[in-house]
Amino acid sequence: MKQTVSEIKEDTNRLKRLIDKLELEHQLSSDEYITLIDNRNAALSEYLFEKARRVREAYYGTDVYLRGLIEFTNYCKNDCYYCGIRRSNKNAERYRLTEEQILSCCEEGYRLGFRTFVLQGGEDGYYSDSDLIAIIRAIKSSFPDCAITLSIGERSAESYRAYYEAGAERYLLRHETADGAHYSKLHPESMTLENRKDCLWELKRIGYQVGCGFMVGSPGQSTSNLAADLIFLQELQPQMVGIGPFIPHHDTPFAKEPSGTAELTLFLLGLIRLMLPAVLLPATTALGTIDPMGREKGILAGGNVVMPNLSPREVRDKYLLYDNKICTGDEAAECRHCIEGRMNRVGYQIVVARGDAKLINQESDGTRCPSETL
Repeated sequence: MKQTVSEIKEDTNRLKRLIDKLELEHQLSSDEYITLIDNRNAALSEYLFEKARRVREAYYGTDVYLRGLIEFTNYCKNDCYYCGIRRSNKNAERYRLTEEQILSCCEEGYRLGFRTFVLQGGEDGYYSDSDLIAIIRAIKSSFPDCAITLSIGERSAESYRAYYEAGAERYLLRHETADGAHYSKLHPESMTLENRKDCLWELKRIGYQVGCGFMVGSPGQSTSNLAADLIFLQELQPQMVGIGPFIPHHDTPFAKEPSGTAELTLFLLGLIRLMLPAVLLPATTALGTIDPMGREKGILAGGNVVMPNLSPREVRDKYLLYDNKICTGDEAAECRHCIEGRMNRVGYQIVVARGDAKLINQESDGTRCPSETL
């Protein structure tokens, strides 16, 4: 039966009250997240984004932090069903960067104003712990005012601690989905959600600034799966969260699956900003791939990080986790200046800084407020 105008207005107000509650309490129940996601509309999204922008600006102003992405190997021992560099993809053109090539990327990035370098790669056993430690130490020696983020998958607690002691401060490990049954639909039996979560908790115990995240619209994903992801973020309290739409790769079992949407990804970014007000929240390359204005929209939905590519131009089109990835033919300087212009056009500015996550202190009146950086 068609709703009356007053009924529609009351439903809208009820949903807005849930967003208000999330802003105030920084958490909702699973059912409340499901209600918001399933009943979202353009007006509700804009209400959410306005609040998300206000919260991020309370902590970070209009600053946007650069993360220089160095994709140093596309070899991977894993066979995740969604990933273009999965072990079984015999069409992938594999490569590995040397320590000298990685340092050259850092040198160019530093000249361009990057103060965080993200070493990202498949789970490639070619690089031993001693190799990685040597690379980390070399970067810290040459660029002592820069932060190093690792994104190299599941490792042992001993390895994680060794990298941390060598100078790596941050670690990105996307959990992809917080629902065990859904996780098994995306990964082979050799991989488990339990182990992925154990790695994230171990990284926190060691002292890393930890980042996790998930795909939006991945095959088999339900609204309850997304709610589980948000509940997991509430529990883990990561310093960084990276989410982006699922985009299929033509050489994977999910080649014919539909992509996720920018619209839902943006709505979730807004929710995450209210849940974790001081979080470092990237507007991802995947979001920019699925929507030409995706990175700008991500910043306007509460994001505060962008990750231009510092990898050598000749290998960029080989690190394809999904199809149609943007910026694979650009030089590092092109990526840097392009993203700066994009941020300026929507009222934000790139800053030359490490961009550490803010600490949140609990005040005596029970409210939370910005404090010093980590």
